[in-house]
Amino acid sequence: MWDKIIYSFPFQLLFLHLKKNLLLLITWGLLLLIIFQRFGSVLGIPYLFLDPEYLNKVSFQSFFLVGVAFAIFTMAFHMTTYILDGPRFKFLAIIPRPFLQYCLNNSIIPLLFYIIYLIRFLHFQLDNELENNWVLLEYLLGFIGGTLLTFSLLFLYFGFTNKDFFILFAGTVEKQLRRTKLSRANMLKRIKENKRAKNKVLDYLDISFRIKPVRQDLSGFEGQQLLRVFDQNHLNLVIIQTALISLILIMGIFRENPYLQLPAAASGILLLAIATMLVGAISFWLREWGTPAVVGMVLVFNSLSNTEWFNRPHEAFGLDYDRNPALYNLDNLNELLHPDTIKKDRDFTLEILENWRAKFPVDSKPKMVLITVSGGGQRAALWSLKVLQEAQAATENRLFQHAQLISGASGGLIGAAMFRELFYRSQSDPTIDLFNELYLDQISSDNLNPIIFTLLVNDLLFRNQFFEYKGRKYLKDRGYAFENQLNINTEGLLDKPISDYLLPEYESKIPMMALAPLITNDGRKLYVSPFPVSYMGISPERSEGMNEKSQGIDFQRFFRHHDAGALRFITALRMSATFPFITPNIQLPSTPQMEIMDAGLSDNFGMQDALKFIHVFKDWIKENTSGVLLLTIRDSEKFSEIDQKLPPTILEKFFTPLKNIYINWDNVQTLYNEVLFTRMKEDLDFPLERIEFEYSTLEYLKERGLVDDGGSFKQQEEQEIQRASLNWRLTAREKKSIIDNINSPYNGNSLNRLRNFKLLE
Repeated sequence: MWDKIIYSFPFQLLFLHLKKNLLLLITWGLLLLIIFQRFGSVLGIPYLFLDPEYLNKVSFQSFFLVGVAFAIFTMAFHMTTYILDGPRFKFLAIIPRPFLQYCLNNSIIPLLFYIIYLIRFLHFQLDNELENNWVLLEYLLGFIGGTLLTFSLLFLYFGFTNKDFFILFAGTVEKQLRRTKLSRANMLKRIKENKRAKNKVLDYLDISFRIKPVRQDLSGFEGQQLLRVFDQNHLNLVIIQTALISLILIMGIFRENPYLQLPAAASGILLLAIATMLVGAISFWLREWGTPAVVGMVLVFNSLSNTEWFNRPHEAFGLDYDRNPALYNLDNLNELLHPDTIKKDRDFTLEILENWRAKFPVDSKPKMVLITVSGGGQRAALWSLKVLQEAQAATENRLFQHAQLISGASGGLIGAAMFRELFYRSQSDPTIDLFNELYLDQISSDNLNPIIFTLLVNDLLFRNQFFEYKGRKYLKDRGYAFENQLNINTEGLLDKPISDYLLPEYESKIPMMALAPLITNDGRKLYVSPFPVSYMGISPERSEGMNEKSQGIDFQRFFRHHDAGALRFITALRMSATFPFITPNIQLPSTPQMEIMDAGLSDNFGMQDALKFIHVFKDWIKENTSGVLLLTIRDSEKFSEIDQKLPPTILEKFFTPLKNIYINWDNVQTLYNEVLFTRMKEDLDFPLERIEFEYSTLEYLKERGLVDDGGSFKQQEEQEIQRASLNWRLTAREKKSIIDNINSPYNGNSLNRLRNFKLLE
């Protein structure tokens, strides 16, 4: 009995995979880690699988498409392992429908995964506070329906096309299997290899779900004919693999159709399926030359990747890339930071400050409000917008009248930019309700599906589709997908060139917005504004012998010959919100080529730019205001308990240095900003005050007993599970967590301070 179990075909296949196909099993292991929320929780990757969105909502259709993707990936696993290992089990060639029989017996790993996924999915959705359990049943039927339909169609194809030994050599199909000389040589080698193969199998599970014994004596069948059965089966597998890959790539032509933008999880699973199927296709055509061929293709592709065709820049939409590139060298930078230039830009901003001052009575002393917002993907965008709505209401609609500058990074700037645009439009359209919750829904709508889908069908190979903006053609890429979806979500609210904000900012109808993405070439900031702000890049009062290195480059002056004012405002926001591997780094028209990355790398909280602005205009501020209020909006806790460290394992010791840098980057910037703020506060001759808001899950966890009295997490993963993920897609539970956080004791106290704060003296 024990031998019959151990030497049954399903268990022998399992042992073979564990011994020989570990690389393929790693993909299943990765998916398991994801659904157990042990991989990518901070980035929200598990939620893409457990709570997928399609057409901006979790629905029957979204789970149906994920089910389809899982079925295709499962079939890719079956097809590839059959191509790799099927000839080891020669008895398959003489049983009916050999490939279908193989799939059934090869289902231990997929079946275990499906059971675990369904349990995890049901557990997650039950915790998601659904309206009723019928919705859960709808999701379950969607996933099962997508899976079963895909399996049925594929098995129907294989049932008609894959032949067993007796059908194949009846005389009709054999004529179609003529071999080239290379294939004959491969055939002879495989016959020798399979003679040496020792895979003992006593019984197998038939498609009628009955245990059947394996015919041990195959001496009456010629080895070459047996292998032809597998080759015929393999050919049909390669055909379906090619058809599936081609279908996915063809979908890329119509990828802007929202109905074709698959859930991000489905796109990711299909990407794994393509990689798995390529392994099978290469093994079929190249046999033992597969590995050298793959290495050679990688080397060739790598050498070609820096050519013009494969390495097309990810462009900033609106800029003129046809002109000669701007010289990006020290001489040009020093010329742009000439004292006369800085004075000219400073004087222009002083005119803006005078216009700001003119909004208030002559005999009053208004407070100048500077707003800083932190990065953090979509959670920061939603949190910033929610806080600004509440802060504007708490000050009886006076906050943005006093606001002069908004600085920050990434998603926080997107949320602040949306509120600023709404505030601007409300001045001419009183029907606009700044506090409408519709805007929270818009800013938090899914923005990830089109990005990942574009990565799957377009950016992984080469980009060959164009679109037109302001009379110029640009290649479509993930950045375009991000901007296009943000436009759809916000109904085109921010779709305008940056020059459209010149007059409103000059007249002080809206606060200035300093976008400061990082230039990866040298670590400087690129200050993007509707007008030149060169004074942000170096000290205005520097002396000749000071030998000060410039800290920033003014975008308007540096790219003045490339129509800098036509830069699309959403592109400018994306330049400050470049998420690694999701939204690509933008390359600008300069020599050497300037590459832009997320502003959060240099200052995720916008504090440095706000304090720089205060320093440059401190004399005017002292004379014309009663001081400055810094309204800071963070998407992380400023104060957090120090967790107890357990003794690390060897692997943890290996990764700890990199992990510590990543985890503490937020703390390093916070501490540095605290030093700058306190020094500035001590040196100024006028009041510098600060009111802070922060998205924190600490109070939420305390209420549920998930932290001890000292504030430490009882389980290390609780913080990641409860906290909204760093992503461009949020679940319903995450959105609620962010919006409700305004009612925490800490933020409630900040709102009370703001209500009682004297903005006008």
